[in-house]
Amino acid sequence: MKIAVLGAGAWGTALAVHLADGAEVWLWTRNPEHAQRMVRDGVNDRYLPGFSLTGLSVTASLTDAIQAADYLIAAVPTSGFRDLLRQLRLARVDAPLIWLCKGFETGTMKLPHEVLAEEWPEHADVAALSGPSFAQEVAAGQPVALTVASHNAVFARQAAQDLHRARMRLYSSHDLVGVEVGGAVKNVIAIAAGISDGLGFGLNARAALITRGLAEVSRLGLRLGGRQDTFMGLSGMGDLILTCTGDLSRNRRVGLKLAGGESLEGILRELGHVAEGVTTAREVSRLARELSVEMPITEAVRGILDQEMPPREAVAALLNREIKDE
Repeated sequence: MKIAVLGAGAWGTALAVHLADGAEVWLWTRNPEHAQRMVRDGVNDRYLPGFSLTGLSVTASLTDAIQAADYLIAAVPTSGFRDLLRQLRLARVDAPLIWLCKGFETGTMKLPHEVLAEEWPEHADVAALSGPSFAQEVAAGQPVALTVASHNAVFARQAAQDLHRARMRLYSSHDLVGVEVGGAVKNVIAIAAGISDGLGFGLNARAALITRGLAEVSRLGLRLGGRQDTFMGLSGMGDLILTCTGDLSRNRRVGLKLAGGESLEGILRELGHVAEGVTTAREVSRLARELSVEMPITEAVRGILDQEMPPREAVAALLNREIKDE
């Protein structure tokens, strides 16, 4: 089986390393210099240092990567998903497509499957892969459980079976909307959790944020057509807990640094990776207002990111909201 992982960031590289045990894996980057360095050094020092790329084929040629592939795995950020789809459609590739990006597209408020419906509507075998997973642990071969979600339940089960590995357990779901919403909004809540931790508000406050954050994820997800049980699973509660508490979480780190008074621009420059929660917060906040879905934590995060209020003031506003039933 040949698998083309399209995008050589941390998560794409980690998944490629993991899947290479049992498949021919090609890792594609759009940057020829990046590809040359990875081939020369045998590692992806820019995004995932310390993990050998032995057993992978690394290339900057999209044609070479996708030729005769049995699966295409899009590992680009949400902001780059539409452009990649356009390239794949022009290439007339017909292999099943699975995407890893978690977010709402900037400017359109669309989830990845909605972007796909606009750019490549005739492509049938498509799915999202989501769940609680840090790239470093996946690359190290540590156990992980993820969800493959597709409107086509038969395809979701087949993809889960084909990509399953000894230390990567895959579950299938036909609730694509719920899985995507859970994967996207948890990044926003993780920024809030990082802010709370950075301000020294303690474990009680973090637990409250996670719990009420899950309520926000569920409210929006249900409004968009997701299922309640999805938000209690790996791509809902599981991903939310990991991202809000794990030290490897980029979005949590953004919150910690915001609480310390650093500028967002400086934080993102230092991070060197995409933190999807930053752009997603603005899109989700706008979408929630349009749909009349109450999401006070998300709105507070957006306000902090847009410098409408300092972190401590935003948290105080959350705590002083009108008393209501849970």
